[in-house]
Amino acid sequence: MTCGNLLCGCIGLVMTLRGHLEIASWLIMLAAVLDFGDGFVARMVKVSGPFGKELDSLADVVTFGVLPATIVFQLAWFQDLGVISYGAFLIAILAALRLANFNIDTRQSESFLGLPVPANTMLIAAFPLMERYQPQFDAIWKNDVGLGMMIAFSFMMVTEVPLFALKFKSFGWAENQIKYSFLIASILLLLFLQFAAIPLIILLYIVLSLFTKERKSEGAKE
Repeated sequence: MTCGNLLCGCIGLVMTLRGHLEIASWLIMLAAVLDFGDGFVARMVKVSGPFGKELDSLADVVTFGVLPATIVFQLAWFQDLGVISYGAFLIAILAALRLANFNIDTRQSESFLGLPVPANTMLIAAFPLMERYQPQFDAIWKNDVGLGMMIAFSFMMVTEVPLFALKFKSFGWAENQIKYSFLIASILLLLFLQFAAIPLIILLYIVLSLFTKERKSEGAKE
Protein backbone atom coordinates (compact mmCIF):
# COMPACT_ATOMS: atom_id res chain seq x y z
CA MET A 1 0.00 0.00 0.00
CA THR A 2 2.86 2.37 0.77
CA CYS A 3 4.49 1.61 -2.59
CA GLY A 4 1.09 2.19 -4.20
CA ASN A 5 1.12 5.64 -2.60
CA LEU A 6 4.55 6.26 -4.15
CA LEU A 7 3.39 4.97 -7.54
CA CYS A 8 0.44 7.40 -7.47
CA GLY A 9 2.92 10.19 -6.82
CA CYS A 10 5.16 9.19 -9.72
CA ILE A 11 2.31 8.87 -12.22
CA GLY A 12 0.80 12.10 -10.85
CA LEU A 13 4.03 13.93 -11.66
CA VAL A 14 3.89 12.70 -15.26
CA MET A 15 0.23 13.78 -15.54
CA THR A 16 0.99 17.21 -14.08
CA LEU A 17 3.87 17.88 -16.46
CA ARG A 18 1.60 16.90 -19.34
CA GLY A 19 -1.03 19.35 -18.16
CA HIS A 20 -3.50 16.80 -16.79
CA LEU A 21 -3.86 18.38 -13.34
CA GLU A 22 -7.27 16.82 -12.76
CA ILE A 23 -5.87 13.27 -13.10
CA ALA A 24 -2.96 14.19 -10.82
CA SER A 25 -5.43 15.42 -8.21
CA TRP A 26 -7.42 12.18 -8.34
CA LEU A 27 -4.17 10.25 -7.89
CA ILE A 28 -3.46 12.36 -4.78
CA MET A 29 -6.86 11.42 -3.38
CA LEU A 30 -6.15 7.72 -4.03
CA ALA A 31 -2.70 8.06 -2.46
CA ALA A 32 -4.25 9.66 0.63
CA VAL A 33 -6.51 6.61 1.05
CA LEU A 34 -3.52 4.29 0.70
CA ASP A 35 -1.47 6.42 3.10
CA PHE A 36 -4.19 6.21 5.74
CA GLY A 37 -4.82 2.55 5.04
CA ASP A 38 -1.23 1.30 5.27
CA GLY A 39 -0.86 2.48 8.85
CA PHE A 40 -4.26 1.10 9.81
CA VAL A 41 -3.53 -2.31 8.26
CA ALA A 42 -0.03 -2.42 9.81
CA ARG A 43 -1.48 -1.86 13.28
CA MET A 44 -4.27 -4.36 12.67
CA VAL A 45 -1.91 -7.19 11.67
CA LYS A 46 0.79 -6.05 14.15
CA VAL A 47 3.60 -5.63 11.60
CA SER A 48 4.37 -1.96 12.20
CA GLY A 49 8.03 -1.02 12.66
CA PRO A 50 10.77 1.49 11.77
CA PHE A 51 11.10 0.18 8.20
CA GLY A 52 7.48 0.93 7.38
CA LYS A 53 7.71 4.36 9.03
CA GLU A 54 10.74 5.35 6.96
CA LEU A 55 9.30 3.97 3.72
CA ASP A 56 6.06 5.83 4.37
CA SER A 57 7.91 9.13 4.77
CA LEU A 58 9.97 8.58 1.62
CA ALA A 59 6.80 7.90 -0.38
CA ASP A 60 5.09 10.93 1.16
CA VAL A 61 7.94 13.25 0.12
CA VAL A 62 7.14 12.43 -3.51
CA THR A 63 3.35 12.19 -3.41
CA PHE A 64 2.60 14.87 -0.82
CA GLY A 65 5.66 17.06 -1.35
CA VAL A 66 7.03 17.12 -4.88
CA LEU A 67 3.71 16.41 -6.64
CA PRO A 68 1.66 19.23 -5.03
CA ALA A 69 4.60 21.60 -5.51
CA THR A 70 4.62 20.73 -9.21
CA ILE A 71 0.85 21.29 -9.44
CA VAL A 72 1.21 24.75 -7.88
CA PHE A 73 4.12 25.46 -10.24
CA GLN A 74 1.92 24.61 -13.22
CA LEU A 75 -0.96 26.73 -11.88
CA ALA A 76 1.41 29.68 -11.39
CA TRP A 77 3.04 29.13 -14.80
CA PHE A 78 -0.36 29.12 -16.48
CA GLN A 79 -0.95 32.56 -14.91
CA ASP A 80 2.25 33.87 -16.55
CA LEU A 81 4.03 34.47 -13.24
CA GLY A 82 7.35 33.55 -14.84
CA VAL A 83 10.29 32.91 -12.52
CA ILE A 84 8.05 33.43 -9.47
CA SER A 85 6.44 30.10 -10.35
CA TYR A 86 9.55 28.27 -9.15
CA GLY A 87 8.77 29.43 -5.63
CA ALA A 88 6.13 26.69 -5.62
CA PHE A 89 8.86 24.13 -4.94
CA LEU A 90 9.21 25.61 -1.48
CA ILE A 91 6.19 23.40 -0.75
CA ALA A 92 8.30 20.29 -1.41
CA ILE A 93 11.03 21.57 0.91
CA LEU A 94 8.54 22.35 3.69
CA ALA A 95 6.95 18.91 3.31
CA ALA A 96 10.36 17.20 3.55
CA LEU A 97 11.22 19.21 6.68
CA ARG A 98 7.87 18.34 8.22
CA LEU A 99 8.20 14.61 7.50
CA ALA A 100 11.79 14.41 8.76
CA ASN A 101 10.84 16.20 11.98
CA PHE A 102 7.74 14.04 12.46
CA ASN A 103 9.86 10.87 12.42
CA ILE A 104 12.01 12.01 15.34
CA ASP A 105 9.51 14.11 17.32
CA THR A 106 8.10 11.99 20.16
CA ARG A 107 5.56 14.70 21.00
CA GLN A 108 3.39 13.83 17.98
CA SER A 109 2.26 10.33 18.92
CA GLU A 110 -1.25 11.40 20.00
CA SER A 111 -1.63 14.72 18.16
CA PHE A 112 0.16 16.84 15.55
CA LEU A 113 2.37 19.91 15.68
CA GLY A 114 1.72 21.72 12.43
CA LEU A 115 -0.51 20.77 9.52
CA PRO A 116 -0.11 17.12 8.37
CA VAL A 117 1.46 16.87 4.92
CA PRO A 118 -1.42 14.88 3.32
CA ALA A 119 -3.97 17.46 4.52
CA ASN A 120 -2.03 20.28 2.86
CA THR A 121 -1.73 18.28 -0.36
CA MET A 122 -5.45 17.53 -0.50
CA LEU A 123 -6.13 21.26 -0.22
CA ILE A 124 -3.89 21.89 -3.24
CA ALA A 125 -5.47 19.00 -5.18
CA ALA A 126 -8.91 20.52 -4.67
CA PHE A 127 -8.23 23.48 -6.97
CA PRO A 128 -7.78 21.56 -10.27
CA LEU A 129 -10.84 19.47 -9.36
CA MET A 130 -12.85 22.64 -8.79
CA GLU A 131 -11.80 23.89 -12.21
CA ARG A 132 -12.97 20.67 -13.86
CA TYR A 133 -16.19 19.94 -11.97
CA GLN A 134 -17.18 23.29 -10.44
CA PRO A 135 -16.27 25.99 -12.98
CA GLN A 136 -18.23 28.54 -10.95
CA PHE A 137 -15.26 28.55 -8.57
CA ASP A 138 -12.69 29.22 -11.31
CA ALA A 139 -12.01 32.72 -10.03
CA ILE A 140 -10.97 31.37 -6.61
CA TRP A 141 -7.79 29.67 -7.80
CA LYS A 142 -7.11 31.71 -10.94
CA ASN A 143 -5.77 34.62 -8.93
CA ASP A 144 -3.08 35.46 -6.40
CA VAL A 145 -5.43 34.73 -3.50
CA GLY A 146 -5.68 31.04 -4.41
CA LEU A 147 -1.94 30.65 -4.81
CA GLY A 148 -1.32 32.65 -1.65
CA MET A 149 -3.65 30.32 0.25
CA MET A 150 -1.73 27.26 -0.94
CA ILE A 151 1.62 28.74 0.11
CA ALA A 152 0.31 29.97 3.47
CA PHE A 153 -1.17 26.60 4.39
CA SER A 154 2.09 24.94 3.34
CA PHE A 155 3.99 26.99 5.93
CA MET A 156 1.56 25.62 8.52
CA MET A 157 3.31 22.25 8.08
CA VAL A 158 6.42 23.46 9.90
CA THR A 159 4.78 25.46 12.69
CA GLU A 160 4.49 24.41 16.33
CA VAL A 161 0.70 24.85 16.29
CA PRO A 162 -0.90 21.82 18.02
CA LEU A 163 -3.61 20.10 15.95
CA PHE A 164 -5.74 17.18 17.01
CA ALA A 165 -5.42 13.77 15.37
CA LEU A 166 -8.44 11.71 14.33
CA LYS A 167 -7.51 8.85 16.63
CA PHE A 168 -10.16 7.42 18.93
CA LYS A 169 -9.27 5.72 22.21
CA SER A 170 -13.01 5.45 22.93
CA PHE A 171 -16.15 6.41 21.04
CA GLY A 172 -18.00 8.43 23.69
CA TRP A 173 -19.31 11.87 22.77
CA ALA A 174 -17.89 13.75 25.77
CA GLU A 175 -14.24 12.87 25.16
CA ASN A 176 -14.52 13.14 21.34
CA GLN A 177 -16.85 16.11 20.98
CA ILE A 178 -14.47 18.17 18.84
CA LYS A 179 -13.59 15.23 16.59
CA TYR A 180 -17.22 14.25 16.00
CA SER A 181 -18.19 17.88 15.38
CA PHE A 182 -15.39 18.18 12.83
CA LEU A 183 -16.40 14.98 11.02
CA ILE A 184 -20.10 15.96 10.89
CA ALA A 185 -19.29 19.48 9.64
CA SER A 186 -16.88 18.06 7.03
CA ILE A 187 -19.50 15.66 5.68
CA LEU A 188 -22.08 18.46 5.41
CA LEU A 189 -19.61 20.77 3.66
CA LEU A 190 -18.70 18.05 1.17
CA LEU A 191 -22.36 17.33 0.45
CA PHE A 192 -23.15 20.98 -0.27
CA LEU A 193 -19.89 22.30 -1.75
CA GLN A 194 -18.13 19.16 -3.02
CA PHE A 195 -14.48 19.89 -3.90
CA ALA A 196 -14.81 23.55 -2.91
CA ALA A 197 -15.37 22.31 0.65
CA ILE A 198 -11.85 20.91 1.02
CA PRO A 199 -10.05 24.24 1.70
CA LEU A 200 -12.82 25.13 4.16
CA ILE A 201 -12.47 21.76 5.91
CA ILE A 202 -8.71 22.27 6.35
CA LEU A 203 -9.37 25.76 7.73
CA LEU A 204 -12.04 24.38 10.07
CA TYR A 205 -9.59 21.72 11.26
CA ILE A 206 -7.07 24.38 12.23
CA VAL A 207 -9.67 26.62 13.92
CA LEU A 208 -11.15 23.76 15.96
CA SER A 209 -7.67 22.66 17.01
CA LEU A 210 -6.87 26.16 18.23
CA PHE A 211 -10.21 26.26 20.07
CA THR A 212 -9.41 22.93 21.72
CA LYS A 213 -5.99 24.21 22.78
CA GLU A 214 -7.53 27.38 24.24
CA ARG A 215 -10.15 25.41 26.14
CA LYS A 216 -7.50 23.08 27.60
CA SER A 217 -5.44 26.08 28.67
CA GLU A 218 -8.42 27.59 30.46
CA GLY A 219 -9.14 24.25 32.13
CA ALA A 220 -5.56 24.01 33.35
CA LYS A 221 -5.73 27.52 34.86
CA GLU A 222 -8.91 26.63 36.75
